[in-house]
Amino acid sequence: MTVALDEKRYGDLLKSVRPHVIRDRSENEKALCQIEAFMSRGDALSAEEREVMDLLVALVEKFESDHYALSAAPPAEILRELLAARNLKQKDVVDLFPSKGVASEVLAGKRSISKSQAKRLAAFFHVSPALFI
Repeated sequence: MTVALDEKRYGDLLKSVRPHVIRDRSENEKALCQIEAFMSRGDALSAEEREVMDLLVALVEKFESDHYALSAAPPAEILRELLAARNLKQKDVVDLFPSKGVASEVLAGKRSISKSQAKRLAAFFHVSPALFI
């Protein structure tokens, strides 16, 4: 579905955000911060802001698929790798689980990741939920 954009507003937004091919981890983190800032606005985003956010998401996905390629591994191992790649700890994702205990058991590989948890993890890490199932 094509959405009509205000070309001037979109151009001004592109000038301020300056999306580009992501070449290293720090550029990736910067793009992720910009995406999070857009996402925090929820339904208040304009069509132009949504378009720029979608562009940033595509750039991050490309960088991460090239640099953080994950081989077939158990979901808990994939989760641990994603945490390590982003210098995150269990405490940074505990809110995505029903409790600290469940988060600990999942990370230890003692409990599987539910579909709803997989969706929340996927949104948090900007990856496919299939990685966690």
